[in-house]
Amino acid sequence: MAGALPEIDLKRLFTLEDNSSISPVILHAPHGSRFIPEELKATYAITASAIEAEKDLMTDHFTNDLVKSIENASSLVNGLSRFVVDVERFPDEREEMLAVGMGAFYTHGSQKQLIRDAEHTTNPVLREFFNTYSDAFTELVQRTVDVHGRAVIIDVHSYPTEPLPYELHSEEGRPQLDIGADASHTSAVLVGEVIKAFSYLETGINESFHGTYVPLRFYEAKDSRVQSVMLEIRRDTYMDEKSIELFPEGFSGLQASLQQLVSSLNMGTLR
Repeated sequence: MAGALPEIDLKRLFTLEDNSSISPVILHAPHGSRFIPEELKATYAITASAIEAEKDLMTDHFTNDLVKSIENASSLVNGLSRFVVDVERFPDEREEMLAVGMGAFYTHGSQKQLIRDAEHTTNPVLREFFNTYSDAFTELVQRTVDVHGRAVIIDVHSYPTEPLPYELHSEEGRPQLDIGADASHTSAVLVGEVIKAFSYLETGINESFHGTYVPLRFYEAKDSRVQSVMLEIRRDTYMDEKSIELFPEGFSGLQASLQQLVSSLNMGTLR
C-alpha cells in the first residue's frame, strides 16, 4: 500500500543560487538529474536496467552543468530525477501530459509503458518535495521582482533528435533550438534576444515542445513583470546520444551563447 512507502527527506535535493541582488535573471534546470533515492527504487514496476534506459532517453543530459557554469544570474537546479517528481508539471488536471501518464508523478515512461503503479505516486513525501521546490522557486522570483521590478526565467532543457512515443507533438519540426514561449509571459523582445545569442543554431518556436515554466502565483495572475522562455536544445548539437558523451566544442558554444543571453538581459534589454 502507498502508506507503507518509506519516509525519506527529499526536501534538500535541489540547489538554489540566489543572485537576485545583482541580476533579474533566473536559470532553471529541472530535468538534468538521474538520481532516484535507493529507498524509492522498489516502487518501480520495471527493472533497474530498464529504468537506466529510460534515464538515457529522457534526462536532459548536462543541463545542470550548463546552468551551473553561467555567471551573474540566480539559478535553481533540481537534483532529483523527473521519474520521481516532475517539478514543472501542473499539479492538477490542467497538465496535458496526464494523457500519457506523465503528470507531476509519472506512472508511464517514454514508450508509454507502465513504470510505476499509481498507488506509489501518492506518497506524501513526493508531494512535499513538489511543493517545497515550487515554493522555493516562487520566493526566488518574488525576491527578484522586489529588487528589479522584473524577473526573467530561462528554463533549460534538451531533447532527442528523433521523437519518442510519448511525445504529444511529434509531428512538428525538431530545430536545433526549440524556443518555448508563453502568450502572457514571453515577449517578442525576449525571443529576439534568444535568437541573437544562439544565432549559430537553427531555431523554431514551440516546436516540438511548447510553453515555458512560470511559478503558479505569477502564471495565474498573468503578471507581466515575470517573463520566461524555454530553451529546448537538440542533443546532437552538443553530445553523442547513444554513448551519453559530451562534445566539448558543442557544449562550449552553448555556454558562450547562454552567458551572452544572460549578460544582455542583465543590461536591461526587456525594460
